Amino acid sequence: MKLILTIFLIAFGSFVRADDSPLDVWPDLAPGETTRSTGEKKPSPAKQDPPITLMTKVTQPTFTVHAAEDPNGAGVVILPGGGFSRVVPDLEGSEAAAFLNRIGVTVFVLSYRTKNSPDESGWEKPLQDAQRTLAIVRSRAAEWKLDKDKIGLLGFSAGGNVAARLLSAEGVLAYESVDDIDSTPHRPDFSILIYPWSIYDAEKDSLIDGVSVPESCPPTFIVHTDDDKSSSLGSVLFYAGLKKFGIPAELHVYGNGGHGYGVRPRESSEISSWPGHAAHWLSRWVEQQSQK
Repeated sequence: MKLILTIFLIAFGSFVRADDSPLDVWPDLAPGETTRSTGEKKPSPAKQDPPITLMTKVTQPTFTVHAAEDPNGAGVVILPGGGFSRVVPDLEGSEAAAFLNRIGVTVFVLSYRTKNSPDESGWEKPLQDAQRTLAIVRSRAAEWKLDKDKIGLLGFSAGGNVAARLLSAEGVLAYESVDDIDSTPHRPDFSILIYPWSIYDAEKDSLIDGVSVPESCPPTFIVHTDDDKSSSLGSVLFYAGLKKFGIPAELHVYGNGGHGYGVRPRESSEISSWPGHAAHWLSRWVEQQSQK
């Protein structure tokens, strides 16, 4: 399995390097912070082969740029997972940049602030960082050869939870504006949710508080597995909400594959086929937008 995974990653071009050094999300201290730390790197879990990066204690969020060689005008901000107390910028970030770069999409991988205290919800600071990063990308679209109306959001796991909350907020900032960049709309033009973590409330049999599908929600592509401990019902209900409003959407629920796979293959599962489906869906959307 190790050999298959290594071949897959090389063939898929998943070892993608950022074009530049990480860029700061905030001009000074992030909202509510008293320190500026890009985090501490923790050892990779033994079960992850190749190893992955785990960043903790992040108080200064940054993002890296992964430019497409032949840009089609689309850009996407990736929110990795990590359970809010950690960020996994490669497994659920830079490795996913490969298939997006190949179809002309420039990628921005966000290392958002982590949960550093039991009193924190975990999602509030990443939500602020995500909104700000989307605004930065759109405000600097020309610099990265992007169209301002083709800026999207991709969230894995905990990042998918944050992404779902951002889509639900209908453009309302989760922080006080700090400069002119915050006047730039941060609403994504499309979104991709990959095994969004815990957006289903089993007691209420509904989406969790803070997550809903507004009529203004952008076209969305969703992936989950039936055997994920974080129930796929959240993804199903989100898709149903999109469908009710006639918003273009696509949902894939695989029979197995678990959680936390990123773009990597899983033994006895077809889960690694999802990037191909996402690339097809997104390429069609970009083409449709270009024809308008």
